[in-house]
Amino acid sequence: MAADQFQKSDISWQIQQFFRQAGEWLELRFAGLQPPGVPDMPNWSFPAWWWEAAFWLIIVGAGGWLLWQIYLWLRPLLEANQSQFGKFLDRRSTQPEKERSIAAWVRSSQEFQQQGNYREASRALYMAMLQRLSETKLIPTDQSRTDREYLRLIQLLPDSESYQMVLETHELLCFSNAPISAEMFERVQRAYGNIERATLDMAKMA
Repeated sequence: MAADQFQKSDISWQIQQFFRQAGEWLELRFAGLQPPGVPDMPNWSFPAWWWEAAFWLIIVGAGGWLLWQIYLWLRPLLEANQSQFGKFLDRRSTQPEKERSIAAWVRSSQEFQQQGNYREASRALYMAMLQRLSETKLIPTDQSRTDREYLRLIQLLPDSESYQMVLETHELLCFSNAPISAEMFERVQRAYGNIERATLDMAKMA
């Protein structure tokens, strides 16, 4: 008796009963619509598992549609906050070390290179580049400025491609775990050398 009561309270059993009753109702409705003179159709009905599967497909489809609508509603907010998140990362990485000199950053880069740590070696040259831009008053330091903003500002500077190389490598360091190879670091090192020569030439002409 207890087992029978448990079976009738089970949600799966209730769903099966609902679809069985719905199937019987549909059969009665269609039986009344059969034209006269047409032979009786075979007595068949959909199995209970078919109705149950259709029910869960509808539930899953409705849930997926609802999640998609929530995503569409939240997407503008996520995109608006993306740039603020980038500013936070840049500010966190540069603020404690803003007083180091250009020479100190270059020495750090050389030390990391000797250790085979090309990620930190590339980052040190990025910091040296920002310090050089600030000291030469080409682009004053601003802790809230992102790499994308620097990319826009350096377009009018001599040898802007070298600045772009260093900035894009730093973006790769911040937003991915991709390894920095020795060859990639050498390209960053050459780009920084071009930046150093260009700023020194500008200082001589000033």
